[in-house]
This record gives sequence, C-alpha cells and structure tokens, in this order.
Amino acid sequence: MRIYGVVGWKNAGKTGLMERLISEISGRGFTVSTLKHAHHSFDVDQPGRDSHRHRLAGATEVLLSSRNRWALMHENRDTDEAALKDLLKQVGAVDLVLVEGFKRDGHPKVEAHRAETGNPLIAPGDPSIRAVASDSPLPDMRIPVFDLDDTSAIADFILTEVGLMTGGQPQPELAPPSRLRNDCFALPPGVDWVPVDDALARLKAGLSTVAGVERLSLQKLNGRILAAEVSANRANPPAANSAVDGYGFAHASLGEGPQILPLLAGRAAAGAPFRDTVPAGSSIRILTGALLPVGVDTVVLQEDVTVKDGHIAFQRGIRAGANTRRAGEDVEAGSVILPRGHCLRPQDCALMAATGCTEALVHKPLRVGILSTGDEIVAPGQVDAPDKTYDANRPMLQNLAAAWGYEAINLGHVDDDRAALRDALDLAAARTDVILTSGGASAGDEDHVSAVLTEAGAMSIWRIAVKPGRPLALGFWKGVPVFGLPGNPVAALICALIFARPALSVMAGGNWLAPQGFRVPAAFEKNKKPGRREFLRARLSAEGHAEAFQSEGSGRISGLSWATGLVELGDEARDIRPGDPVRYIPYASFGI
Repeated sequence: MRIYGVVGWKNAGKTGLMERLISEISGRGFTVSTLKHAHHSFDVDQPGRDSHRHRLAGATEVLLSSRNRWALMHENRDTDEAALKDLLKQVGAVDLVLVEGFKRDGHPKVEAHRAETGNPLIAPGDPSIRAVASDSPLPDMRIPVFDLDDTSAIADFILTEVGLMTGGQPQPELAPPSRLRNDCFALPPGVDWVPVDDALARLKAGLSTVAGVERLSLQKLNGRILAAEVSANRANPPAANSAVDGYGFAHASLGEGPQILPLLAGRAAAGAPFRDTVPAGSSIRILTGALLPVGVDTVVLQEDVTVKDGHIAFQRGIRAGANTRRAGEDVEAGSVILPRGHCLRPQDCALMAATGCTEALVHKPLRVGILSTGDEIVAPGQVDAPDKTYDANRPMLQNLAAAWGYEAINLGHVDDDRAALRDALDLAAARTDVILTSGGASAGDEDHVSAVLTEAGAMSIWRIAVKPGRPLALGFWKGVPVFGLPGNPVAALICALIFARPALSVMAGGNWLAPQGFRVPAAFEKNKKPGRREFLRARLSAEGHAEAFQSEGSGRISGLSWATGLVELGDEARDIRPGDPVRYIPYASFGI
C-alpha cells in the first residue's frame, strides 16, 4: 500500500494542503483515500445522533450507512489508541493513501509550514520528512522546499516518491503508454551480422510498454497482465484458526503425564465461532477452519482423544500451537502478492480472492496486426496455380498472437506494390499497437517492406546470425513498431518465437520472456559449422531423446507440425552424435 503523510504544527496549513492534494491527485486519474489523526477530545460522531446513542448504550462498533456513504465507528474501550498500521488495514485498495497527522510514525511525509505561526520546523530532526511546503523562503534546507500553494509541484513530488510517476511522467498503470523511440532498433555504425544473444539484448534494452490500461473485476482477469502490483487487502488466514477437527485448549494449562480436561458445552466451527472464553484447564470441541476461541492456542487431533463423561483424555507430548494456523501465516495484510508485469492465471485469481482483492489494474490486450506481402501469395484454396503460394504465414501468426493472449488483427495481404503497402500500413497504424509483416524484409529489389520503412526514415535490417531466419526488419510506421519477419513460414515462426515473443510481451506490459529448455540426449547426428545459432525442428522419443526432423530445408513446413519443440545449437562448431547432450525447448516454453 502506498502511503504519504502531511504533517505540521497547528495552523500550519496542513488540512488545506491535504484538501488541495486530494483534488489534484484524484483529478489526474489516481484513486486516493485519506486517514486523519484527530487530537484531544474530537469526536467523529455528533451528540444526539442515533449512532451516538447506540455507542453510549454500549455498542462495540456502529456501522452507519446511507445512500451516499457508509462509515464504521469502533469504540476504543479499555484499549490503547489504534496504531497507524492497524488503521491502514481498514482502508480499501487505492493508488495512494494520504495521511494527515501521525507525525511520529516513520512513513514518508511533507511538512506544511507557515512562518507567521512562529513554530519551528519539524523537518531538521525528522528524516521521514522528505520535503517542506512553506509560505516563505527557507534557506539552508537539505530537502526540497515548495511554495505552500504550489499544489501541482507538491503532487508531482509525492507521486514520484511513491512510484506513481517516473521522471515527471505518470507510470503506465494509469497514464497512456509512451511510444517507443524511433531509433530504438538502430544498430551501432559498422555492425553487420548480429549474434542472437546480442539481438535479444538490444531488443530488451530498447523496448517499453505500449499497451493501454483498464481496471477489471476479478472474474475477468485471467490472462491479463498487471499494470500495477496487487497488495493483500486482508491477511490469509485473517485470524488464527484450527487446521484439524479436534479439541482446543490452552497449552500452558497442561500438566505432566496423561491429560484429562473438562469439555465445555458447545463447539467452534468454520463460520460459527465459539463466542465465550475457554477457561484455563478446560477444552472445547473445534472443527477445521474454526476461529480459535479466546483461551485456546493448541488443538489436539480428535483421533488422539478419548471423550467420556464430559471430559477428554489424551497423552502428554503435544507441542504448543499444534494443529493451528496463525493469522497471516500465508499472507500478511498489505503485503505485495502479485508484481506488476505478471500475467494472471486462475491460481493468481484465487490468491486475490482469498486476500479480499476484487479488481486489478491491467493492460489492455496488445493489438497485433498481421500483414502478408508478395505477388505470389494467395489465400488458401483461392487458385490452383504452380506459380502461386498459399498464405500460411497469416493464419499461423494470427493464431500465434491469440495464443499469447493478444488481440490478433487480420490486416490482409498486399501485393508487391509500394503505394498499396503504404496504404495498408496507414490503416494498420490506426488500428494496432504493433505490426507483424511476413515477406519483403530483406534488401532485395522485391523486398518492399524494408524499402517502404527505409523511405519513412525509421528502419533497420538486422542480419541475425541464426538459421533459419537471418533477415529481420525492424522499424516504425507513424509511431507504430513494425516487425518484418521472413517470408518463409519456417523462418517466420522461429523468428517470431525467438525474437517477437519476448518483445511483444514487454510491449504488452509484461516481462521479458526467455524460453525454458532442458538438456536431453540427441537421437541424431549433425556436423554444425561455426558462426550461426541453429534451431532444429525436434520432438522427444519415448525414451526422452531429441529426434530432429529428417530435413533442415526451410521449405518443409510439415516439420513445424511434426515437431513438439526446437533443439537449440549454439554459435560454435559442434560434431553431434547420438547420446550427446543437446538443449531441447518444447513449444510450451514458447507459449504454444
């Protein structure tokens, strides 16, 4: 939970500053709650009101509700004043909690100051005060000093301090994401061939999130990427409870030898707690999940107990706290349970539900446009002529993007016509967050994708030392990143798995995804030359050995379907014989 405080002496202007900050920060789209410390005999309730009468009559808590709002009032009878950390547990999930007062607590704060009051500054002796907002200049301060009325600057400072802004710009969790730099794909002068690891490192360093954000309810979160971390609204479990069916008692009341304890009437069950106190030396029937009654800290299994004549008997030896769960032993209230960039799964939704989280800020699905190019390309089944090639890339890439959780947008097919290609890219830029093209990505006469992007002044051809693959055109069209994949379906898929998948994940708001592989014995022979990373279509035999597809020809599309993954061979030369260890990466590690 992000919290920031406003403190100051009486009449220092802190309440007015609080009011302006709430308006300023919430006006920027952030959700804000407040917590104010009331001094002396100030009361939150008015004498004569029904709620006031309820409290005077002895109610421990009064929940007051109207059409406009509700408020919970808890009586501090015979207890110390509630601590800030405990009060914060009552606040629902918001982007920021502004705390007025509580100057002795260690959370970060800004101090309001008016010179006319004559009060000294708190800041010099309190390291938790990060800035001062004053109505007059303050020389020789080692922390920022703002004009008390410059609410915008103070809000910028606080939002940056708590991580909701970076470098003066709102974080992606609530602000429109920034576009990538047009030069983020540029290679250093003189670089020609790019090793695979260098290409991946350059991509990772140059990319950032481009997907928008929205807030969704728990039931709609599966597969979405978190735009902000999720913190537990309450502990799990919320209170100490029994882990078994059995009998509860105070461990300190046990004596030596066999134990015999009187059994109280009643029981504690999940959802039906035992409301009374269990006296020392007595026991109570308790069921799995039931809250531990006052006076109980240990539970003995019912299988280990004999019940007779209103007593239970069991052998000495049970440890203190046995068969119980302490409050928050799984998750503490306020702790971060899911980080930003995490792709939510059903089990994550269960964790959120268990800790009282009903919604989350997530990225909208990345809009991935798929465009095929080439005079020879036709739709499957459209014509049956030997000089035409059925478009295998577009359905493959569309389904690939959908499998990764993105919105796949069919941009159709364009012949080798630069004017038509420009028109298609114009339409694509208005509808998508990123564009994947296939074909025309090299530097030949008919490689129109790279030519058109070069004309636009935002193009880089990466000749990657990879087989199959090699040419990868990376550029921008009207601010939208374009990945120009090879036209050959085998090379297009492998380049998409190796390069596009981690890149798209970052642009979607997620983490950089590196595939997980494992070493298995080879079931093939190969003499590999040095200089290029190679990926073989492969599958595992019944014995767990990696079998390679019979042909390495990139035109053999059937090998993609035959395989269940890829064997990755490093850049170095290698003479592989059956039984030698190789790295096998299953398709599942690429998210398909």
